[in-house]
Amino acid sequence: MGSSRWKVAAAAFLAIVGSLLPVDADEHEHTYIDKEEVVLWMNTVGPYHNRQETYKYFSLPFCAGSKKTISHYHETLGEALQGVELEFSGLDIRFKDEVMQTTYCEIDLDKAKRDAFVYAIKNHYWYQMYIDDLPIWGIVGEADENGEDHYLWTYKKLEIGFNGNRIVDVNLTSEGKVRLVPNTRIAMSYSVKWKKSDVKFEDRFDKYLDPSFFQHRIHWFSIFNSFMMVIFLVGLVSMILMRTLRKDYARYSKEEEMDDMDRDLGDEYGWKQVHGDVFRPSSHPMMFSSLIGSGCQIFSVSFIVIIVAMVEDLYTERGSMLSTAIFVYAATSPVNGYFGGSLYAKQGGRRWIKQMFIGAFLIPAMVCGTAFFINFIAIYYHASRAIPFGTMVAVCSICFFVILPLNLVGTILGRNLSGQPNFPCRVNAVPRPIPEKKWFMEPAVIVCLGGILPFGSIFIEMYFIFTSFWAYKIYYVYGFMMLVLVILCIVTVCVTIVCTYFLLNAEDYRWQWTSFLSAASTAVYVYMYSFYYYFFKTKMYGLFQTSFYFGYMAVFSTSLGIMCGAVGYMGTSAFVRKIYTNVKID
Repeated sequence: MGSSRWKVAAAAFLAIVGSLLPVDADEHEHTYIDKEEVVLWMNTVGPYHNRQETYKYFSLPFCAGSKKTISHYHETLGEALQGVELEFSGLDIRFKDEVMQTTYCEIDLDKAKRDAFVYAIKNHYWYQMYIDDLPIWGIVGEADENGEDHYLWTYKKLEIGFNGNRIVDVNLTSEGKVRLVPNTRIAMSYSVKWKKSDVKFEDRFDKYLDPSFFQHRIHWFSIFNSFMMVIFLVGLVSMILMRTLRKDYARYSKEEEMDDMDRDLGDEYGWKQVHGDVFRPSSHPMMFSSLIGSGCQIFSVSFIVIIVAMVEDLYTERGSMLSTAIFVYAATSPVNGYFGGSLYAKQGGRRWIKQMFIGAFLIPAMVCGTAFFINFIAIYYHASRAIPFGTMVAVCSICFFVILPLNLVGTILGRNLSGQPNFPCRVNAVPRPIPEKKWFMEPAVIVCLGGILPFGSIFIEMYFIFTSFWAYKIYYVYGFMMLVLVILCIVTVCVTIVCTYFLLNAEDYRWQWTSFLSAASTAVYVYMYSFYYYFFKTKMYGLFQTSFYFGYMAVFSTSLGIMCGAVGYMGTSAFVRKIYTNVKID
């Protein structure tokens, strides 16, 4: 036992010392000395209109340079999940060392290789490369006007800008158009030109951003429009509820002064009549509590990730946004356990361990199930998006050894700190019969209509988010996203409060699921909008890209719906508790 402790301590000491030792400058440090090697990584190739349908660069019959191969490993979990497949180009590039046009390899173009290139050109294949983590894009080739002859770009003309000992700019020009003829040899060449640049290292990604798109007047107008809608809605809700509730309280106080016979003959109606049932446990309390806990966690993740993205430029590192989201989701698991476990305890639930498991794995199971289904299609297509087995094991390990224990801690804290049913009204032993009401007061109608206003407050922002993910845009205006998140929450709470008030006034006490689903129905409208976006705003095609799009849009819409539902329920729950606390109950 003692020797093993010494070994662990020694290993930790060596790791710390190793991290403090000076290392050679490279692309991880982003600093170079003169004539030091600069690595050109070939990433993926794929059709321009299908951004997620990507393949390894050398899946096309390109040839590599003669320089010794350097292996690349996935540095982050997000990089592995996003299908980054870096392969060494074999080109000899040295810092500040210019290279004239040089042939680095030749392609023996037989019929099979020609057919592969022709297929790629017909489908507008683009490829992506990296130098010092800066992305570069190039097109494989082009066809003539008649579409009969196809040409391959054979000359990569690289122009690299440097500021001091750092690379701050990379440009690629494709030249050397060669007609594809079977049984010929095609020489592939490159050149490197270095130029001094005034661009600061911190600003080197600014050229990839598109301010004219994201900061367009329409974007500002949509935010202003949503903000004005929030002010109008909050004012309207406050005025209606304050005036109506004041009348309700006055009427109920007047009824208190009547004798028993007058009260029996009086016209009793309204939300006070269901005081003995309004805090009755919801149907299916285990699933309901799990959904509320998961929704609170998704809201926490969204809030924290947006703040991190506002502070740090996550778009400058490959897979950093996805890695950050996974880490924050795992770290906020106690939030899920706390709110789900406390709500389940308040509703008198006994099987809290089962509820904890459902709450912990509800979102991961949905995401992983969708990912694994799409993964089978990716494997069939030999796409780079196919998730490696090791990455699957890593994700499962995070679920079982990080998310589940933290969820357990949150559940225990929630049950012990706020799991007591301290309702302002007693719950009757026998449920009160629900009277008939007009069709538009039915919970199903309220649920269908409840998501219209929340969707209306975010659908413009949905266009920008969709475009950044499904097209070639980098989303960077996270201040807009934070404003939209706040607006969405306020609108959702206001709408669900109004819906719940009308429902209770109709003496229907089934408000828990109604408040959740009326807010969650926003997801249905978002998913319907994704169909419109797919057919009218993109040119996607093929089984893989279509499955990828609608599969992950379903995951996104469902997660958004669960978050909105939880926010709506929490706001409505506070409202219901408040109005029944302020009224005298016999």
